[in-house]
Amino acid sequence: MVTVPGAPRPASGHRIPRLVIAAPSSGSGKTTVSTGLMAAFTEAGLAVSPHKVGPDYIDPGYHALATGRPGRNLDAYLCGPERIEPLFLHGARGCDLALVEGVMGLFDGASNQGELASTAQVAKLLRAPVVLVVDASSQSRSVAALVHGFASWDPEVWLAGVILNKVGSERHEELLREALEGSGVPVLGALRRTASVGTPSRHLGLVPVAERRTEAVDAVAELAARVRAGCDLEGLLALARSAPPLTGPAWDPVAELADTVPELAGTVPASAGRRPVLAVAGGAAFTFGYAEHTELLTAAGAEVVGFDPLRDERLPEGTGGLVIGGGFPEVYAAELSANEPLRAAVADLAAAGGPITAECAGLLYLARSLDGKPMCGVLPAAARMTERLTLGYREAVALHDNVLATAGTRVRGHEFHRTVLEPGAGTEPAWGLVHPARRVEGFAPDPVHASYLHVHWAAAPQVAARFVGRCAG
Repeated sequence: MVTVPGAPRPASGHRIPRLVIAAPSSGSGKTTVSTGLMAAFTEAGLAVSPHKVGPDYIDPGYHALATGRPGRNLDAYLCGPERIEPLFLHGARGCDLALVEGVMGLFDGASNQGELASTAQVAKLLRAPVVLVVDASSQSRSVAALVHGFASWDPEVWLAGVILNKVGSERHEELLREALEGSGVPVLGALRRTASVGTPSRHLGLVPVAERRTEAVDAVAELAARVRAGCDLEGLLALARSAPPLTGPAWDPVAELADTVPELAGTVPASAGRRPVLAVAGGAAFTFGYAEHTELLTAAGAEVVGFDPLRDERLPEGTGGLVIGGGFPEVYAAELSANEPLRAAVADLAAAGGPITAECAGLLYLARSLDGKPMCGVLPAAARMTERLTLGYREAVALHDNVLATAGTRVRGHEFHRTVLEPGAGTEPAWGLVHPARRVEGFAPDPVHASYLHVHWAAAPQVAARFVGRCAG
């Protein structure tokens, strides 16, 4: 049982108790431990700020369910290392504890980019203690060599504790703890080997919370119970509180817009005498999105209204622009196709000149068809599922002016899908990819911008301002 005996809330959002939960490799149990810790500390009465290293959208959904706060991403490739601390401070403002789930192995990052976008880099930028989750299922004394290697590989990484996962028995735990006694890295928890705790997966990872909320609530509660029983919550909280102050400043969407595009930030909607209504797709089919996008759109002067393409037959009243993020439309192709009134409304908005921006799943929804089922027909392409996974970070440049960017605007993004479009490119592509391979990608026939590329707008706030400006015009 963790106690919070009148612990002072961090002042000015700078002295944030924090931990980074990392692992030697994927599959070690980072999400299990991170989500369980978030839920356990939240149930103990702490305000917990959840974060995820990398571009992942699904884990933050479970984090949000565990804490009641938006799950936020910290991606040094997409946003730049210089924005990691400000974005962290923005998300963790006013919280008692921040927990950051890592990505892949501790030192794994963007391909051929050194430590860039790795958990280790983020931990160093945040000056945060790291707790290593080790899959101990097939080892005993060797665990000491593994932990020693990770603790000594980079002296700037503060490896401050270990949580042993998938422990087979009480005797197995004794052997593991004995092996680690002289390592200098304390064992802060041991979780028994068990069947998966109700977190099913499919082709792009865990099934999102929005698709299985009741079961997800039960799974998170079970994870919290396992963590409470097997981890030293008092020791983990004390370790988090030992992290030094961060200097800031915190990221602020209004300030970002004012600094980046002072001629656009908030002035277009104000001069028009109204706030343009931006409809943002949500629900089970469109679960991928960064919290900062909505914050930037609001800061730029928009009234952001959510809607569910699986349920709503009309766009929100007064919609002047449409944002459709990522998700799993292929899973819901039949239901999306059956909602003919909404498909027609989206097509009518585009035909009337209403700006639309769509990423990945949104791109598929705007196509003529998906796996043979009619979609919105805004784009001259048919989409279908394949067995091939397209995955990786990308660098791109806008080839011409469009609703999101002016020609020459450079962005970094992430591509993650198992679909293809036929034809694969339109006459006006959205982006020219320049790394790791040169090709054109997506569609940008005015007033539409649709692409497979997921872009974090915190690194390009002018995108939000330009889009709101077009909607207000």
